[in-house]
Amino acid sequence: YLMKNFAVQSGKSKGQFYTPAEVSRIMSKVIGIAKATKAAQSVYDPACGSGSLLIKAASEAGTKLSVFGQEIDNSMAGLAKMNMILHDIPTAEIHRNNTLSTPGFKNQDGSLQAFDFAVANPPFSVKNWKDGFDPEHDLFNRFDGFGIPPDKNGDYAFLLHLIKSLKSTGKGAIILPHGVLFRGGAEAEIRKNLVKRKYIKGIIGLPANLFYGTGIPACIIVIDKEQDPKRDYIFFIDASKGYVKDGNKNRLREQDIHKIVDVFSKFTEMDKYSRRVRYEEIEKNEYNLNIPRYIDTSAPEDLQDIEGHLKGGIPMRDIDALDRYWMVMPELRNKLFASFGREGYLKLNIASGDLNRSILDDKQFNTFKERWMNRLSTWAAESATSLKQVMIGDKPKAIIHEISEELLTIFKPNPLLDGYEIYQILMQYWADTMQDDIYQIVVEGWKADKELIPPELIIKKYFQSDQKAIDELQEQKEAVTGQMTELEEEQTEDSDFFEDARTEKGKLSKASINARIKTIKHDKDARDELKTLRVYLTLLEEEAEIKAKLRRAIQELETKVGKKYQSLSEDEIKTLLVEDKWLAAVIKEVQATLEIVSHRLSSRIKELAERYAQPLPEIETEVSDLTAKVEEHLKRMGFTWK
Repeated sequence: YLMKNFAVQSGKSKGQFYTPAEVSRIMSKVIGIAKATKAAQSVYDPACGSGSLLIKAASEAGTKLSVFGQEIDNSMAGLAKMNMILHDIPTAEIHRNNTLSTPGFKNQDGSLQAFDFAVANPPFSVKNWKDGFDPEHDLFNRFDGFGIPPDKNGDYAFLLHLIKSLKSTGKGAIILPHGVLFRGGAEAEIRKNLVKRKYIKGIIGLPANLFYGTGIPACIIVIDKEQDPKRDYIFFIDASKGYVKDGNKNRLREQDIHKIVDVFSKFTEMDKYSRRVRYEEIEKNEYNLNIPRYIDTSAPEDLQDIEGHLKGGIPMRDIDALDRYWMVMPELRNKLFASFGREGYLKLNIASGDLNRSILDDKQFNTFKERWMNRLSTWAAESATSLKQVMIGDKPKAIIHEISEELLTIFKPNPLLDGYEIYQILMQYWADTMQDDIYQIVVEGWKADKELIPPELIIKKYFQSDQKAIDELQEQKEAVTGQMTELEEEQTEDSDFFEDARTEKGKLSKASINARIKTIKHDKDARDELKTLRVYLTLLEEEAEIKAKLRRAIQELETKVGKKYQSLSEDEIKTLLVEDKWLAAVIKEVQATLEIVSHRLSSRIKELAERYAQPLPEIETEVSDLTAKVEEHLKRMGFTWK
């Protein structure tokens, strides 16, 4: 709240100050700050804003780093200092001034101080970046050998300052708009020199609309001044499609963050996602680093088969394209398809409406599902043992890291599912529920708290028969209420037997019905009305009796549950929380995701079957028959169409 207020008061875009926590984590991890183990090592942010990015980077290290930051806005710099104290980094040095014109961290000889790590999210495309100094005669030689950025765009000024502020073995990451990757003029020359010096280790394209204050897509440029001689490429990642909508903004999920970090740390090449681009190719592209030049993320075109439309049959090439399914379930393909009588084309063996059920019932599909459910069960058992050992003072982040990494490792080899999708299930449950529970346990211990253990868990575990009796009474009540509603709906405006039995407020009560019965019980003309009212009265009394039983049953169950809370042992509490609440919820979601495999396959096959269901000759014959019928009808009416 304070951070956003300060941003508004300063008249600057909030996007200049606020880096989403997810992006901060990515930046910290890809520069390898977690490997920092020496207290003498340092981390620096030349445009630190409120300090959130700097704090996140420092927290990733394996030891306490020396922390340095600079911010041009006085109020934001003050907030950064306060944030450092609140996050137990009281020794952090935060300077207030313009980083480009008046850098705050210098050596005794006047040169820029160099750091081990640097991160930055500077304001995008600053137009007055030259204010207060002359870049052509820069005292700190930040632009020597690279070039001077254009007058009205300071993106590269911040990047070159960050590079100059790194030690010869330093690592850095900076968020900049995509334009820095392809704009021409002076920026093209700077980009060329950066590539030739091998300072750029990688480029990570992020989704649009992540940052406050701007909807444009940004990228992370990863800098490595160590210049590994064996590395002859820049590693590109296009992560622009990995996000979830969150209100009017986009947000990176845990699975997106983990995937980016995993892929970058191992330089893993993935189709339509990541690629090692050698310097020779970049040179041929005139040092243009625009990500789409090197990674094509467009979906493959779903080609229409003309012969299939003309003569019928599903093209075999479309069925072959589903080979990852057939590798797991080879017999299913033969069960679903048969020869169409023409080479290269197949026909569906079963009705398209039965496809999903056929896949779900397939022996090989169930073997596949059972194999992965067994692996999940093994993970759950091991995780249960680990989670039950959580003690006061433990670190919740370490707990979830251990079990989530094990889950991801198990499901990464799954040929039909993205392992990161399964990882996200656990991490989403962690964010929604499990995190709060664990934090409470590491502070207060294992307690029978209704916030930790909802009454439903107690009932399901110990009082199923009581709940079943309540459910049956509820069903009986609903059945009686339904009969009463049906009787009321049978009445019409001309013949409403309940009209004179209602209260002044238009309700039907036992007293009002009895009063009406007393009035008409000797009236021979009101026999049907009397009969209907007596039936309704019987139902009303039956409903009241069931409601009374239901109230008593609920009260008795609530009493039992209350007593059970008081008598739960620590082992029982652990079982309820770990197995019946946490792991049961995750297992349920993973099982549902495994079954989605069948829906994905059946949907694609159904789409193909419907696409080629009617060849052109059949359509022409149908059109001809319909045309003849229309002409015949018109002729009878005395009209001629043609």
